[in-house]
Amino acid sequence: MDEHPHGHDHDQDAPSDPALRVKALESLLVDKGIVDPTAIDSFIEAYEHRIGPRNGASVVARAWVDPEFKRWLLDDATAAIASLGFTGRQGEHMVAVENTGAVHNMVVCTLCSCYPWTVLGLPPVWYKSAPYRSRAVIDPRGVLAEFGVALPETTEVRVWDSTSEMRYLVIPERPAGSEGMSEEALADLVSRDAMIGTALVMLPAEGTAP
Repeated sequence: MDEHPHGHDHDQDAPSDPALRVKALESLLVDKGIVDPTAIDSFIEAYEHRIGPRNGASVVARAWVDPEFKRWLLDDATAAIASLGFTGRQGEHMVAVENTGAVHNMVVCTLCSCYPWTVLGLPPVWYKSAPYRSRAVIDPRGVLAEFGVALPETTEVRVWDSTSEMRYLVIPERPAGSEGMSEEALADLVSRDAMIGTALVMLPAEGTAP
């Protein structure tokens, strides 16, 4: 497993040229009756809401409440994740890494945008951007700070480089004060970014929804 640090770009005001080309191609295929726009919307909705990141959050919550499952997940993430029914595209070879008070993990793909769709859904735009892919390897703490993650100097930052053969899932630290929460409620706390390592899991502020 390669460990690297790198960076990202939050400037998403306009679609990139590839995004514009995809939209143009989609419009052409729809106009010619080759593609059903409803089917495209259903596919996108599935990956955004059903095929991750809720899947990944369920995996994390199970690891938080079930020590045996957590050991299995850290030992053989592919099998442990599959046992919950989450299998498929770009989820065949998974590795789970755990955040602790001493170590913080974050994930990048320096060569392209390899990403575990099965547990995280569609990759965010910034994950695929050249600035993130290069800067996370050079200045991981700076990148994390831009995401609002400030870590103690004593915390080691490890950056894991995804490849076509291996993809990573970060198990975030369970927030203090969540001991009495159900597994489902815990899953509601876990964001996609926390499972990439660019966010922390926090309890909702008092009086707000999780």
